[in-house]
Amino acid sequence: MVMLIIYYILLLVCVLISVAFLTLLERKVLGYIQIRKGPNKVGISGILQPFSDAIKLFTKEQTWSSVSNYLLYFFSPVFMFFMSLFLWSMMPFMTGFFDFEFGFFFFLCVLSLGVYPLMIAGWSSNSKYALLGGLRAVAQTISYEVSLALVLLSFIIVVGEYSLEDFVEYQNSFYFIFFFYLLSLVWIVSCMAEMNRTPFDFAEGESELVSGFNVEYSAGGFALLFLGEYSMIILMSTVMVILFLSGDLYFTFFLKVGFFITLVLWLRGTLPRYRYDKLMSLAWKSILPFTLHCLFMYMGFKVVFEVI
Repeated sequence: MVMLIIYYILLLVCVLISVAFLTLLERKVLGYIQIRKGPNKVGISGILQPFSDAIKLFTKEQTWSSVSNYLLYFFSPVFMFFMSLFLWSMMPFMTGFFDFEFGFFFFLCVLSLGVYPLMIAGWSSNSKYALLGGLRAVAQTISYEVSLALVLLSFIIVVGEYSLEDFVEYQNSFYFIFFFYLLSLVWIVSCMAEMNRTPFDFAEGESELVSGFNVEYSAGGFALLFLGEYSMIILMSTVMVILFLSGDLYFTFFLKVGFFITLVLWLRGTLPRYRYDKLMSLAWKSILPFTLHCLFMYMGFKVVFEVI
């Protein structure tokens, strides 16, 4: 039990340091996409900028609206940050960390809880813009999590197991991205919506909602929301690698995760925000029927191969 606690603390420290440097990477990538330098003053080439931002945010005075529902307003960033870190416990580490036999069910259950802090943060702020951001987040999550679950079900039917470790072992001879190529594209699109990233960042529509669901947050509360969001980017990129490119914990594994993270940042600098009604139409009229079709097709393949 003591070793388990030490492993988990080490994991959380590594994740938080990764999140810090991910923010720096994003600002650098966006800077070069827009033909400018990005952060380059604090430390050598801006390497200490994330720590400077963290000190600034956590030492600022915490302000809140007198008409907000204070307890819910205060605890929703903490809950969002906790959810993003809690999901890391399902990763199949070689240290014998946690061995989840039903890892993907755990993943879906915790992931579906992620919309609650967004919704509560928007509602408890008692601001029109924040409420609109929260409502958008709820509709967006409902639309895309159905497709995410169906994509995972297709994988589970083919593999016949629910543990992430089994998915890694199953891909020793070939990568699933070749067998599930179209579903991998659907998964990437759904993950962008799940992470509230461009072009599906409707909960944080700066041009429409000032700053969306987090418009009333400042100092530590805003920092926790920020940390939760960027922790989810690293987590979803890691899950993508385990699903499609094998999750062997060697040097290439981290290169693959880095590739997906860079793809997420690259899309933010390239694509404009999608229109909200177009998102709903895409989710319910295109992606959902397609994932259902793929699910039945892979079920048929499984039955045929078992008969043969």
